[in-house]
Amino acid sequence: MGADSEQENDGGRFDRLPETDKDRSVAGRPSREAVLDWWVDRYGVPRETFEGYTFWEKGSGKLWAFAGDLSSPIAIEGLGLTFLRVRQEHWKPTTNAVQRFGHRATHNVIEVSEGEARAFVAGYDQEIEWEGDWGYLIVARELAGEREPLGVGLYLYGELRSQVPKGRQRDL
Repeated sequence: MGADSEQENDGGRFDRLPETDKDRSVAGRPSREAVLDWWVDRYGVPRETFEGYTFWEKGSGKLWAFAGDLSSPIAIEGLGLTFLRVRQEHWKPTTNAVQRFGHRATHNVIEVSEGEARAFVAGYDQEIEWEGDWGYLIVARELAGEREPLGVGLYLYGELRSQVPKGRQRDL
């Protein structure tokens, strides 16, 4: 492989995110620092939540989190859990990431009633009052005295749009 091919995104392999923007060798690839800053700024998830995790890009803008360390690049099908969609105007956390790390969020979390939770996980959009930021929110429900993240919702113009993947939607 020549030096130029190492500077391009290869959709068939995982490449570790650079630590900082200064370390970037692939245009448009976010740094680990930028990803952690985004989780802190958008949801208040503490940086230390992600200690021990490495972040990888496969494809254009599909980030994965892995609880471990491997040499980069690596040509495998899956690595850890899908984590974040980047390389678009608004970054979008995955359902997997929100269900794994969303319990640490301190803001941009919308708590829903039992009926709203049922509709949300079934994939329905709903008109819900919300005084916070618009955009991608962590949708949560209190279960057994704990706030449990259900998934990602897109809040726009008074409507919470379920982003639960079709294959994971359930009628409860």
